Amino acid sequence: MSPAHPHLVWDWNGTLLNDLSLVVAATNVAFASVGGPAVTPDEHRVRFRRPIAEYYAEVLGQAVDDEEFGRLDRIFHDAYRSGLTTCELAADARTAMAAWPGSQSLLSMWFHEELVPTVHTYGLTGHFTRVDGLRAAVGGDRKAESLQRHLAELGVDGDTVVLIGDSIDDADAALAVGGRAVLYTGGFTDPARLRASGHPVADTLTDAVKLAREVSSAGR
Repeated sequence: MSPAHPHLVWDWNGTLLNDLSLVVAATNVAFASVGGPAVTPDEHRVRFRRPIAEYYAEVLGQAVDDEEFGRLDRIFHDAYRSGLTTCELAADARTAMAAWPGSQSLLSMWFHEELVPTVHTYGLTGHFTRVDGLRAAVGGDRKAESLQRHLAELGVDGDTVVLIGDSIDDADAALAVGGRAVLYTGGFTDPARLRASGHPVADTLTDAVKLAREVSSAGR
C-alpha cells in the first residue's frame, strides 16, 4: 500500500544550494589547466550533462579518458571547496521544504563526507530522513544507480517517489526507479532543455513542491 504522502527526494547542488556561479568558476579552472576555453553560465547550462566527462570532452574538443577526468575532477573540486562558503541556499528553499506534507530525503552526487557536514551547517539535517552523497573518489557519473541505493536504504518503493532536481539526469534517475520528477529552472540546466524533456518544470522551489504534490496525487 502506498503511504498517505509520497516520499520527496531533493537534489542538492543547483537545487537547494544556489551554487551555479561557483560551479562554473570551478569548471573554468579545470578547463584552464589544459588550455581549454572558459564557459559562461549560460553556455554551461546549455551544454552540461552527465557523465560529466562527456561534457568536458565536448567543450575541450578532445577525448577525456578516466585518468584525465579524474585529474580534472580533482582540480574542479579543489576550486569548488575554496569558494563554498560564498554559496547560499536557494531563496525559497526552506519555505519549499516546509510545504511538503510527507517524508523528505536528500541525494547528491557530491562527496558524502563533505555533503553531510555542509547540510548540517545550513541547519537542514532535521528535515531529512536520510542524506546521501557520493561514496567514491571521483564523481561525474549518472544518478540512477545512486537513487536506487538511496531508496533501498530508506525502504521506500520507487513508485512512491517524486524527485526535485535541476537536470535531465535527475529526471532520468526518477524514471529508472519508477518515480516522477519535477525539474527546477534555477540550477545547472537551460530552462528550454528542461521544458523540452516533457517533465513538469518550475521556476521556483515552492512551485516545484506544488507540482510534486500534483503529480504524486495524479499517479494514485
